[in-house]
Formats: sequence, C-alpha cells, structure tokens
Amino acid sequence: MKITSTSCICPVLVCLCFVQRCYGTAHHSSIKVTRNQTKHIEGETEVHHRPKRGWVWNQFFVLEEHMGPDPQYVGKLHSNSDKGDGSVKYILTGEGAGTIFIIDDTTGDIHSTKSLDREQKTHYVLHAQAIDRRTNKPLEPESEFIIKVQDINDNAPKFTDGPYIVTVPEMSDMGTSVLQVTATDADDPTYGNSARVVYSILQGQPYFSVDPKTEHYQLYVPESAQVGSAVGKIKANDADTGSNADMTYSIINGDGIGIFSISTDKETREGILSLKKPLNYEKKKSYTLTIEGANTHLDFRFSHLGPFKDATMLKIIVGDVDEPPLFSMPSYVMEVYENAKIGTVVGTVLAQDPDSANSLVRYFIDYSAEDDRCFNIDANTGTIRTTKVLDREETPWYNITVAASENDNPGLLSHVTVGIRVLDVNDNPPELAREYDIVVCENSKPGQVIHTISATDRDDFANGPRFNFFLDERLSVNPNFTLKDNEDNTASILTRRRRFSRTIQDVYYLPIMISDGGIPSLSSSSTLTVRVCACERDGRVRTCHAEAFLSSAGLSTGALIAILLCVVILLAIVVLFITLRRSKKEPLIISEEDVRENVVTYDDEGGGEEDTEAFDITALRNPSAAEELKYRRDIRPEVKLTPRHQTLSTLESIDVQEFIKQKLVEADLDPSVPPYDSLQTYAYEGQRSEAGSISSLDSATTQSDQDYHYLGDWGPEFKKLAELYGEIESERTT
Repeated sequence: MKITSTSCICPVLVCLCFVQRCYGTAHHSSIKVTRNQTKHIEGETEVHHRPKRGWVWNQFFVLEEHMGPDPQYVGKLHSNSDKGDGSVKYILTGEGAGTIFIIDDTTGDIHSTKSLDREQKTHYVLHAQAIDRRTNKPLEPESEFIIKVQDINDNAPKFTDGPYIVTVPEMSDMGTSVLQVTATDADDPTYGNSARVVYSILQGQPYFSVDPKTEHYQLYVPESAQVGSAVGKIKANDADTGSNADMTYSIINGDGIGIFSISTDKETREGILSLKKPLNYEKKKSYTLTIEGANTHLDFRFSHLGPFKDATMLKIIVGDVDEPPLFSMPSYVMEVYENAKIGTVVGTVLAQDPDSANSLVRYFIDYSAEDDRCFNIDANTGTIRTTKVLDREETPWYNITVAASENDNPGLLSHVTVGIRVLDVNDNPPELAREYDIVVCENSKPGQVIHTISATDRDDFANGPRFNFFLDERLSVNPNFTLKDNEDNTASILTRRRRFSRTIQDVYYLPIMISDGGIPSLSSSSTLTVRVCACERDGRVRTCHAEAFLSSAGLSTGALIAILLCVVILLAIVVLFITLRRSKKEPLIISEEDVRENVVTYDDEGGGEEDTEAFDITALRNPSAAEELKYRRDIRPEVKLTPRHQTLSTLESIDVQEFIKQKLVEADLDPSVPPYDSLQTYAYEGQRSEAGSISSLDSATTQSDQDYHYLGDWGPEFKKLAELYGEIESERTT
C-alpha cells in the first residue's frame, strides 16, 4: 500500500447492505378479490394466506399528511357474492371505522376522511363483512385486513447528541479520524429515501471534511436473518495495485463481538459480515462494531510511512419482523382425572406476541381429521377443558397440538405440544385372573391345598393390589372347602373334610369375594366350580365324571382325528350306496345303429288281451277312438269344444290321409287355440299294410305256429327284430 503525504492514510470504507426491505411505489389501488387467491400490492413482497373465505384481504395503503379537499381514496372491497344488483351491503368495523375510514355500503369503496401521521400510528386493523341487504344475514364470514399509512418525507433529520466538542492533536496526518456523528430521521427507513441522511460541513472547510453518505457505516439486518448467513459487505479502498492492495478484515471492538463475524473475500477484497447468533429486536435493537482493514503484505522499507491499516465504526440496526406468538414453554404436560364432568378445566397454555406491538393472541386446537375431539380451548385465555367423559382404562394419555396466532396477522402461527395424562380413579372392581378348573381328589385329606387363585384389576396400581380374598359372610359356613388369603394377591382353596365321593356328588360350588386396595375399596363376587375326581396315590387325576373325562384325562389329538376319519368314511359309504340304488339301469341292447332299432325290456307285465281296463284297445284298431276330444298339449284350454261325432260307417270307410286333413282343418278353425302350431297325435295304425298286422292281438294261432323268417324281408328297420325272433326260433328248434 503506497502512502503519500497528500493522499492521507485513511482508506475510504464503503458499506453495502445485503438485507433490506423495500416497498415499491404503491399508491391507491382497487383490489378485486376472488375466491382462494392471494393478492399483493405492486412492488410489495407477496404474502401467502390460507384460503378460508370467498374473499382474501391484503394490506391497503394510504398516504400520510393528505391535505386535499376530498376524502382520500384507499381501496375497494368486493365479495364474490356481489352480483352488482345492490343486494350486498358492506360493513366496516375496527380501528378508525366510521371516523377515519368510511365505506360505501353498496360499492365497497373505502375513503380516508382525515389526515394521518405515520409517525403516530403506522397501521390500522379493520374488519369487513358482506351481508344480504334484505335479510341482514351474513353472506360470508367476517374478514380482517390492514391499512398501512405510507410514509412521506415530512421529518427532518436530527443529531442524537450535540453540540460536539472534540480536540485534535497538532501535526496530525491528513485523513485522521476526528469525530463520528449520528443523525436520525423519524421517517420510514424501509420505504424510499425519506429516512436517508446525507452529511455535509457548512463551516470549517478546507481543514475538515465529512463523508456525505456515512461519517459512520450503518447496516440494516432483520431479526429473522438466519444464523450463518451473510448479512452485509464492507470494503476499504487502497490506491495500490496487485498484491500490495491485498487486505484482511477483523472486528476489534464493539458490543457485537460474538454476535457477528467477518471474513475476507480475496477476489473482491471485501469484508463479508456474517451472523453467528440469532437476533431479537425486542431485546436489542442495534449493535456497534469497530472493523479494521489492514494490508497483508508490508514492505519494511516504507514502515515509517505506516501504519498500513485503518478502522471504522459500523452500526447495525436490527429490523423488527412480525413474528408468530411465542409460547411460555416448549411443551406442556397436564393431568385430569377420569370420569370428570364435561367442561372440567385441564390446564392453561400461554403465548405472547414477541414483537413490540404486543398484539392479542388467539388459541385453537389443531385437530387432524381422525382425531377424537375430547378437548376444547378458550380462544382468548388458552384454557383447555374436557368435552367428553374420559376413561383411563381405554385411553390413558392424549397428545394434542395447540396453535396460537395474532389477531392482527392470523397467518402467523406457532404450535406447541400438550400432553394430557388421564389419572386413575377406582372405578373397576377386581376379578379373577382367569377361569379356573379346580379338581379335588376323592382321597383328599382335611386342610389339603387343592388350588391357588389370583385376581386382576383394570385400575392403576394404586387402586388395584393389594387384593383381599374372603368367603361371603352372609352365607353359612361351607363344610367342604375354605379359603386362605396368602397376602400376596393370591389365595389358596383348602379342603375341610376327609374323602369325597363322585357317586354322591361330583361337583361343588364355592362362592368367594375379592376386594381391592383403592379408596374407596371395590369388591366383586365369583363362584368357583370344584369337580370331584378319582386320583392316583401321587395325586394325578385318573378319571372324573363322564363330562369331565374328555376335558381332563381327555383323548389325544390323534385319537380324535381317527374317530372323525371313521365317521367321514362311513358317511361316504352310505352316500355311495344310496347313489347306486338310485342310478338307472343301462339298456340291455347297445347299438350304434338308429335308436328306433333298439328294444328296451321292462320288468312290468301287463294283463294281456283280457286286461281291458288298463287300455282302450279299440284305439289301435280303427280311427273311431280318435274321435274322443283331445286337449292341446301346449296350453290348458279354458273353453271345451263340443266333440264332433261321425257315424261308424263313415269312419270305417274314410281314408287315413283324408282323416288327417280333416283334423288339420278342424284344428286351424278352432277359435280356442293360440295362433301357433301344436302337435296332435292320433293312435291309428293305418290300413292296407303290405306286411299285414304284426300284432298278436288278432292272431288266431299259437306262439309255436308263428314263423318269423319273413321279418328279414322287411328292410333294415326290422333287422334287430328279425334277429331276436330268429334266436328264439333257433332255441325252440334246438
């Protein structure tokens, strides 16, 4: 670093701010809000809100110190329910509603009627609601929004101290730091340049100068900055070049040591200021650091021109950020007794707004869809109460999540876990641990322990054991058995007499009582069943009565499976036998030829030619039998037709073909039949057969005189019949 007497030894430090909130120029704006959308002002960082209603409000802005003759237009409220027919009425409530801010209840236009001062009040919280003008019923839930007062440059900067009196040594080098002064501006530092201070010297030139931008460096860091992040840069100017201009930065003094750290960027020769610990605007609003910049490469030939370093003061302003409410504890554990009445107070949570505004806080329980809602919370006080009667034996512990939000900014939420322990009360009597199968041997002796029992209790340990076992004093003394409390939550069953007999009595009943150690104590009664069994000398049970034998001595699993298998086999045999009995017999003659050639033999025997009652044989001899009334087989006729009779001579002389045609005409003309074809059968064999009659009804000869060789000449239709009768003839000849 080359230093000359004319260039001074004080490098100029320039502070560049990394984190800075800046609102763009936002004037009067009309916001039309639709369902489930987020609106933001031009130049304003977008703010996300959870969609809850048909309108979503963001911030409106109004200029301070408005001096115009007419009310200042602020913005417009609009609901989705407003169709423009004047049926919707807008209502405005909250800070300044009706006095400072007025609303056109038809159009929703908001105006400011007074001049506002941002330095006195920065914002106003209002509520808007749209109602039906005819019914005065709300069309949508009430919504909250904020009107911010926009700053103008109406405040002059002021020095925090003064007048200043300082001394400077004579012969001081040019550029020696003499004094650092600070001026503040009441205007909004986060908006525009209204609060930006520029320094100048009115008297004292040319001996003294002041940096017009700083005189000291100031850095704005919001309290929400993350630990480890870079929050600003600082740079020292050096007239040298190359390695002679390399430098390093360090914090040598100030109340921010340990909160901030600085490192050197070798490429840009800038000092990078980083955050080491979290900031809290409510605890400390500013820090002061003394930062030194020094050359890293020194040439001792010019050491008399040094020192080759310089220092400056950096003031860090901590910016206030709207933070969510802060609970007084990281988690809560509360207790409530089971069976408590609905509305019993469980406990109270407390959350406060950590910001300087100290806004009111509202509470609610963040339930998921499947949660059983057993508790509610007072939105204003944070008191948690029961909504159901609790049962410790069913649910001994509940975990709920309580959320808190600010009234002014419901979108900022904080959560805390609340564990609720359900305390036990003695509401369950003791009971036997299980069902006991108690056996007494026939050869038992008096005072012999035959079984030991125990008990359980669904209540907590404090209201359960120790258990007391005793006999019901209201009953007479049992001559057979007694009960001994072992004082270890068990009891022994003892015999009171010698020998028992199954033939006289095979089952005994012993009523007992059990009480717990709770306050107040609860008791229950049970009855033990004691079975009499025959035992070996060593006490092993040999047999009991018939019902108890299978359960105590019992059959093995293999024996039971074998018995079951035998039963299944017997059932299968019976089913198979029945199936065979019911099955039809196969035909005696099986042939691949036409089924008309098969002859089926039946065991039923008729009465022969003399059996005239079984069948009217005249139906086979002449057509006169067909004149009887035949009913249709396809329907059940409702109207009976009068049968048509013909003389016997006509029937004997009529041709079969003519007879069938005549019947066909009669069927077609019959009005009682449906209009579709049907099948009618006439039992007439016909006349003038070339082969003659094969029936034996008209045969005058005996069976031995018949010759059946002519059947072979009748064609293939009579082949099987010819073979059968041919075999009969051969047997007869033989």
